[in-house]
Amino acid sequence: MTSLFIDSAFDSGNIQVLSIAGNTARLAITKDHLSDFFQWFHFRVACPVGEEIVLKITGLNASAYPGGWPGYDACVSEDRDYWGRAPSRFDKDEDGGTLTITYTPQSSLVWFAYFAPYSMERHHDLIADAAASEGVEVVRLGTTLDGQPIDCLEMGEGTTKVWLYARQHPGETMAEWWIEGALDCLLDPADPVGRALRRDCRLHIVPNCNPDGSRRGHLRTNAAGINLNREWAHPTAEKSPEVLAIRNRMDVTGVDFAMDIHGDEAIPAVFLAGFEGIPSWTAEQGEAFYLYQRILDRRTSDFQTKLGYPKAAAGKANLSMSTNQLAERFGACAMTLEMPFKDLADFPEPEQGWSPERCKLFARECLAGLVEWLETKS
Repeated sequence: MTSLFIDSAFDSGNIQVLSIAGNTARLAITKDHLSDFFQWFHFRVACPVGEEIVLKITGLNASAYPGGWPGYDACVSEDRDYWGRAPSRFDKDEDGGTLTITYTPQSSLVWFAYFAPYSMERHHDLIADAAASEGVEVVRLGTTLDGQPIDCLEMGEGTTKVWLYARQHPGETMAEWWIEGALDCLLDPADPVGRALRRDCRLHIVPNCNPDGSRRGHLRTNAAGINLNREWAHPTAEKSPEVLAIRNRMDVTGVDFAMDIHGDEAIPAVFLAGFEGIPSWTAEQGEAFYLYQRILDRRTSDFQTKLGYPKAAAGKANLSMSTNQLAERFGACAMTLEMPFKDLADFPEPEQGWSPERCKLFARECLAGLVEWLETKS
């Protein structure tokens, strides 16, 4: 007799139920629409209180980043507010690669996700709260293929043009948690970091570059199955209206400093990727990025420089990626921030791993680092 009931027909939900026997379910992740990418999952389980449940997510050797599963523990919540970690084990030889999640619930409803979800409802609350704050303008950049608005928050009286933008890849929800933490800082009239940045900078913030993929429960693509972070050289209204709208606004405002916020499936660390390899690379422009990297490394133990991506060779940068495009197009100090789906290898917190709370705290460190960067450069 079935004792589990599993649902995912909600904002950002994603799972297929293959079978249920007692307290054990065999599951699979649905691919992004018109794409072969899959890794994001988000579902709820109705279950007996106090009885261990076993959830087996199968077929993961074919997922977008199979290297992300070893050492990973699934995120779990019983109130959709606090997200902890459920013990999980990956076996590449079981059923095409299986993540087995075990959990003993204290409630008859439990939610599981690849990372703590950031719903479109929470997104609209974030936009509304910012819009009601003094000195903040909401610029509606355009609409997505599903008809959702692409919003940009603009604030600040300074001359340095700063762009912060998140969730080109919708399953990387830590990116919008980071944006929420950044806005907490920037919109607090008592916060000296926020006050300094609003005095010295004109800030342009896009909390969610991919609303369609977010609502559909995608890992990496928009409603047309397009990876937006490979569209920055030649975006189109038909395939990537999100990038087209954001880049058009950047052409109007200009860009001096840009941070593209992401999550990495496999690397258990927070790190930055720069723009080495762009055709117009200069040592001076590169040093601006390395200076910011050094400042952040000194400021917080949640950041490090040992783990990360390889640097592109001279002249070999992929200009379809936003960081490279903005560095080349504007001469900006541009960078990609990567945060983990796992915990930090060097600074773990076993109960939650990398979490929304840590994303938000880290965002303020990034902004404080920007204040120091501006002071050092001047």
